[in-house]
Amino acid sequence: MQPPEPTSTALPDVSDDTPAFPAARDEVGVSIGDPEAPVVVREFADYQCPACARFAPATHKLREQYVESGQVRFVFFDLPLRMHDNARPAAMAARCAGDQSAYWPMHERLFEQQGEWDTNADPQGTFTRYAGEMGLDERRFRRCMETRLHAETIDESVGLARQLQVSSTPTVYVDNIPLSRPGWSQLQAVVERELNDRN
Repeated sequence: MQPPEPTSTALPDVSDDTPAFPAARDEVGVSIGDPEAPVVVREFADYQCPACARFAPATHKLREQYVESGQVRFVFFDLPLRMHDNARPAAMAARCAGDQSAYWPMHERLFEQQGEWDTNADPQGTFTRYAGEMGLDERRFRRCMETRLHAETIDESVGLARQLQVSSTPTVYVDNIPLSRPGWSQLQAVVERELNDRN
């Protein structure tokens, strides 16, 4: 199947009077890339959500192809859904790894290994093992998890999702354009179109 052209009318778009994404709230997500990048991609996701795990390789490609070159900034927002008991501890694990400069490696590991921990009655032990395998200080990581150090920021991320009426995961925006079918082909095509519009 051919990916859509960046000029395709089949791609999602919004009218000119659609409000901009509240960019000041990016601080409650985790951002990577040039702060001045012309295009911003934002994702609301749940680490325990199977569709989010399937979408994760697309954001990895995005980071390689567009973020590293300074064309796109990517922001990940936690939206742990109520039906997923381990989603909030997983979000905490990524943030605690981030305290030791390993947010993105833990982020990817959580999605890649979702089947190992998603039904685990005590996922913290698994997450601590991941931290150790990444060379992190396990005691510091465990203390961060046990004290729920980043609970308030995760709650703020969930609150932003509610404010924007985001209720399903993954929900992905290219600037203020929500993708109708999050996947690499649509993501890349909309990013290309937005980059072309800014040239």
